[in-house]
Amino acid sequence: MSSSIFEDVDVSGFPDDALTDHQKYQHPLVERYATKEMSAIFSPAMKFTTWRKLWLALATAEQELGIDITDEQLQQMKDNLYNIDFTKAEEFESKFRHDVMGHVHAFGDVAPKAMPIIHLGATSCYVGDNTDIIQLKEALKLVQQKLVQTLEILQKFAIKYKDVPTLGFTHYQPAQLTTVGKRCTLWMQDLLLDYERVTHELENLPMRGVKGTTGTQGSFLELFKGDHAKVKQLNEKVCDKMGFTGKWIAVSGQTYTRKIDYYILSLLSGIAQSAYKMCGDIRLLANLKEVEEPFAKNQIGSSAMAYKRNPMRSERCCSLSRYIMSLPPNAANTHANQWFERTLDDSAIRRIILPEGFLAVDVVLNLLMNIADGMVVWPKVVEKHVMEELPFMATEVILMECVKAGGDRQELHEAIRLHSMDAGAVVKGEGKPNDLLERIAKDPLFKAVHDKLDTLVDPKMFTGRAKEQVEEFLEEEIKPVLEKEKGLLGKEVVDGVNV
Repeated sequence: MSSSIFEDVDVSGFPDDALTDHQKYQHPLVERYATKEMSAIFSPAMKFTTWRKLWLALATAEQELGIDITDEQLQQMKDNLYNIDFTKAEEFESKFRHDVMGHVHAFGDVAPKAMPIIHLGATSCYVGDNTDIIQLKEALKLVQQKLVQTLEILQKFAIKYKDVPTLGFTHYQPAQLTTVGKRCTLWMQDLLLDYERVTHELENLPMRGVKGTTGTQGSFLELFKGDHAKVKQLNEKVCDKMGFTGKWIAVSGQTYTRKIDYYILSLLSGIAQSAYKMCGDIRLLANLKEVEEPFAKNQIGSSAMAYKRNPMRSERCCSLSRYIMSLPPNAANTHANQWFERTLDDSAIRRIILPEGFLAVDVVLNLLMNIADGMVVWPKVVEKHVMEELPFMATEVILMECVKAGGDRQELHEAIRLHSMDAGAVVKGEGKPNDLLERIAKDPLFKAVHDKLDTLVDPKMFTGRAKEQVEEFLEEEIKPVLEKEKGLLGKEVVDGVNV
């Protein structure tokens, strides 16, 4: 066959008129992974309707404090909160080279009587920063909800497997036994700490409030003819109307301190760390064939190796978590580089890292719920691995039982040492099962335990307080949270895991 057919194929691109509807980059976080719930919080609809609500709150508070603003003006603003002509707003922005003024004029077009008092006394950061805070608060609420729901699902898993012995690992080498449920509580402990930090942030997150161009409230002091008390009341009223009663930044420059962004992204990083640790453990356990994440009937693990059951959801969770963990340094550098009352080099990066941090964490939590809800344990494989190592762990118990029966401790210790070395050589050198117990059963030195060897190597004797720790942790730490947040447990998660 001729090889000339491929010669004129453009391997570096495509013609300008080909696939015209698909020539624009699509962000995979938004197009492939993000949920409708979290996307809505950071959508243009949320952002710009919140701007209008802030303008209405400001005008209403100004009227209440004596500024000449009519009810008709306020009503016209209220009636058009959701009547946004985005095309017109873009035209105004292009004309004025200013996004806030573009939307002031777009609002004024549909509420013409209110046009003279929209944004009265305010600066751009009044709508920009306060809207950011409101979006962060709503996003934190959704994160809190999904953390609680994840804890509830994991609680059921921990209860079910609270007394199932499994190998513990330190340095990824077999160590003393724990239980499958106890290991689950380690994941839950991390997520509980994350929940506590999210809750603290929700309870203490301050609004920027009404501060003016450099934070001095000078324009509002002029508006109220030097009445300091009314300026303070204005700030209090606006914050109260927007759901931040008693919560506002005490002092600010033009913006709220960007340290808040750092705190919040650090919190999201903490959740990502917890998720990465949990899913990393599951990936390792999947390799051991002890635990597997859900695997759909028609799911393909590998395009080449049809037999594979790859832990792809856990891998995706780790991948997204790694990205989230990279974000706090950006917020730290942004805060550190804010000169005096404000510089605009914070703007572009905040438009990216704040929404994307939340979009990614939301996906991660959806994945955790999905994985936890369908996680499969293979008890026989778990038991097999336990029994391969348990004979070595049981030697001290066997030694003590023989000593109590009158045996010589030193002689017994040396015999166990030699038997252990020989058994280890069989396991590692010949690939055969651990035969230490068979060796002990044939050695007359250990006659005192020959008739009860099986009971001395019951795995449940070697798990310490693991079962009790699970029960205590769930009762004392998790149950109070689930009871306190029971209203969140009934909320539906809109998006499932489809990829």
